[in-house]
Amino acid sequence: MDGGAQYNPRTVEEVFRDFKGRRAAMIKALTTDVEEFFQQCDPEKDNLCLYGFPNEQWEVNLPAEEVPPELPEPALGINFARDGMQEKDWLSLVAVHGDAWLLAVAFYFGARFGFDKSDRKRLFTMINDLPTIFEVVTGAEKKQAKEKSSVSNITSTKSKSSSKGRGSEPEKYSKQTKDEDEGLDEEDEEEHGETLCGACGENYASDEFWICCDICEKWFHGKCVKITPARAEHIKQYKCPSCSNKRTRP
Repeated sequence: MDGGAQYNPRTVEEVFRDFKGRRAAMIKALTTDVEEFFQQCDPEKDNLCLYGFPNEQWEVNLPAEEVPPELPEPALGINFARDGMQEKDWLSLVAVHGDAWLLAVAFYFGARFGFDKSDRKRLFTMINDLPTIFEVVTGAEKKQAKEKSSVSNITSTKSKSSSKGRGSEPEKYSKQTKDEDEGLDEEDEEEHGETLCGACGENYASDEFWICCDICEKWFHGKCVKITPARAEHIKQYKCPSCSNKRTRP
């Protein structure tokens, strides 16, 4: 793991440059170098981690031996799930954990070198302007670009009685004319104007994406429960955070 040991970024710009290098490395491992990455993640080996370095090189290796480690450690044991999942699902899982690790490393540097509130906000804004590893690996980045102009408004015009905010609905409504869309917006606003978000309590608005819980049937702003239109397309049954946390007692 020598690729990142000699570099300690101290400014917002340097930390962001470090972040971009590590991110590029991990994207490379999960896309262009995916066959090599797959082979290196042998389930028969010990706990392995995927490391990305500032020089845009990646490495599959054992975790650091020192405790606590010099930097936050990536997800441990990514190789164990390799053969128990479909490859695309496994890669998506590794990508999600990669995104979490990159943020941990970036804000570790921020804390270590005394970034104040404005510095942390600026760093996060710079990071947030880039697609996540998960979005790149799954193709969600391209889907979001295509859907941005149409899905964001179209999904909110669906009837509450016949839809739960599913991904198939944007295709259904994408063929409507502009006049039809505007008419539905007005109709929907009148019909659901009293609907409140189960998270923030704000009123329904037709220009925002909403999703309904299949369990409690409460409606939520997508932003309040961190669900985007693109992500909703892949959800077969949506459970809100409250219903997800409920467990059946023995």
